[in-house]
Amino acid sequence: MGTVILNSHEILRVLTRIAHEILERNEGAKEIILVGIQTGGVHLAKRIAHFIGKIEGTTPPTGTLDITLYRDDLAARKEYPTLKKTDIPVDMNDKKVVLVDDVLFTGRTIRAAMDSLIDLGRPKEIQLAVLVDRGHRELPIRADYVGKNLPTAFHEKVEVLLEEVGEEDRVLLNRGQKN
Repeated sequence: MGTVILNSHEILRVLTRIAHEILERNEGAKEIILVGIQTGGVHLAKRIAHFIGKIEGTTPPTGTLDITLYRDDLAARKEYPTLKKTDIPVDMNDKKVVLVDDVLFTGRTIRAAMDSLIDLGRPKEIQLAVLVDRGHRELPIRADYVGKNLPTAFHEKVEVLLEEVGEEDRVLLNRGQKN
């Protein structure tokens, strides 16, 4: 068990703030689609969409994105990964897509997600919302909406636990061992 960085109340607060920021930047919910990256990002996207619906009176469509086959480390894995569902329920051409993920680290997951999205259509704009930005970018990618900036050592692990998968909502920092 690690150090609690965000508890359930704090997660609720930052997701509500992110919903407000998305609405402000996009002048409402009319042209946006929230797309959660499997797995944690899917749950967070649905929550943000719910908050936007409460604020705006209109809930934006939400989709799910599996980036497994777009990962740049696929060939290096020993086992073939389990594929999850990709489901974008509306046409995203000329729409503003807000990608949602739980933790932003090196940027490679987001690069893979953008590649996957572009194969599915041509969004007007892609924005990024993350619960935690822990730094250590290897690619020039930044989030537009951040719940918490958390400077970490490279060997540390950030774990997002959510009630949708049977856990109490919280974000943990596990210090681990240096190699």
